[in-house]
Amino acid sequence: MLKATDMDEKTIISPNIMNSLWRFLASLKLTVVLLLCMAVLSIIGTVVPQNSSPQEYVTFYGLFAYQVFVLLDIVDMYHSWWFVGLLLLLVVNIVVCSIDRLRSSAKVIFTRKPSFDMQNYRQRKGRNEFTSDIPAERLKAPFERVLRRRFRYCQPTQTDKGFAFTAEKGRWTRLGVYVVHLSIVVLLFGGLIGSKFGFEGFVNIPEGETADTIQSNRSGQRLTLPFSIRCDDFSLQFYEGGQRPKEYRSSLTILEEGKEVVRKDIVVNDPLTYKGIGIYQSSYGRMAPATAPVAMDTEVPEQISLSFRSAASGMIYPGTTKLGEPLQIPEGLGQLVLNRFEPEAKFKGMDLGPAYEGTLTNREGVSESVILPLKFPKFDNMRGGDVAIAVDQRQAPVQERYYTGLQVVSDPGVGFVYAGFILMIAGCIVAFFMSHQQVVVEVTTKGSGSRIMVSGKANKNQAGFQMTLQRLADRLAVLAKDRSAR
Repeated sequence: MLKATDMDEKTIISPNIMNSLWRFLASLKLTVVLLLCMAVLSIIGTVVPQNSSPQEYVTFYGLFAYQVFVLLDIVDMYHSWWFVGLLLLLVVNIVVCSIDRLRSSAKVIFTRKPSFDMQNYRQRKGRNEFTSDIPAERLKAPFERVLRRRFRYCQPTQTDKGFAFTAEKGRWTRLGVYVVHLSIVVLLFGGLIGSKFGFEGFVNIPEGETADTIQSNRSGQRLTLPFSIRCDDFSLQFYEGGQRPKEYRSSLTILEEGKEVVRKDIVVNDPLTYKGIGIYQSSYGRMAPATAPVAMDTEVPEQISLSFRSAASGMIYPGTTKLGEPLQIPEGLGQLVLNRFEPEAKFKGMDLGPAYEGTLTNREGVSESVILPLKFPKFDNMRGGDVAIAVDQRQAPVQERYYTGLQVVSDPGVGFVYAGFILMIAGCIVAFFMSHQQVVVEVTTKGSGSRIMVSGKANKNQAGFQMTLQRLADRLAVLAKDRSAR
């Protein structure tokens, strides 16, 4: 059973603990430390590739370093619990800082009757003073009209020797810095939502085919999309010379329950977006030639047409074969076996494009490799053998097929990110280009005329405010010289 002294001690300690925690969370030092930590971690996340294969980490950094990376979750740092925890602590820090400072600012921002220290305004260095032959009471109405047009708040008060106007505007601009704080919280919140519930992956879709799954960049697992993507066509344009691609374009169709819902041609930096999921043109590649149709709705394995030119007789012989099927060459010039189709064959660093690679065995039983490019039918002549081989596309044209490489991205937090940027821009405009201004215009009787003082202050941009105050004083001076003032 607790004694009364124990209860009193707990009552005293608890508020102290809460106050200490509040001061810690409201500390600007904590903000600086968190930002420095995130900057250093971002550098590490840039230097150490994220979500790569274990083999790559072991190759570049060694087995021990890889084990440390996995233990600290550096291989997927931006999704780690401790990085997310730092972001959440930064959010809490910004919120607490804002609340802590807003409590003192609220007395100025939300008061109905702002306070004016008249003695302070009478002694300010930037005040303007001038006299008028017009009695003070006759200046009251025209001065009030001018001030009410320029200031939202304008209150006349009587003084011992005349009257004064206290005017104010822009009180709400003190909230600009808090809008910037809010924008940072919204940005971080959007980033956390995207990190937790978004995904990013890729898929290769051959022309004429459909896919409804992608491979996740983060986990490598297959993810099922809420719709299917069909590649209707792929087109490729090259610069002069035919080596560098100028543009590659994919004609895509989105299917839901077998029905076409969206069609669009996409190129790099011009994606298709559907249901918040962006589909970006990322890459492309050649595929093995398609099967050759021989009748309506009928397909058979592709027959590859070749031509053989005998170096001895000069005769040209046609022939057909399939991948992996031996073909005897006339005149006893040997045997040819086409082993595979290479979409992008290379020869001494030169790109030959699509080509068949095979093995030629001569009459003595000696074998050698041959490359038969589709675009360069005379390429095998350079080999200088007893027979020159070429793919004869006139008999059975081989049509190149491509696949389109698509990057598929879903980020449900992007709306919060956009909203955060808009709030930040608005908050910065208010915080840096607008100010809270207070003005005092005091008119006192001086003989048969009057003496006018125009003074004021602003919470920022003092140089600009002094120009505003001078223009106001000049306007009132004009009225003070006009004997028709009423």
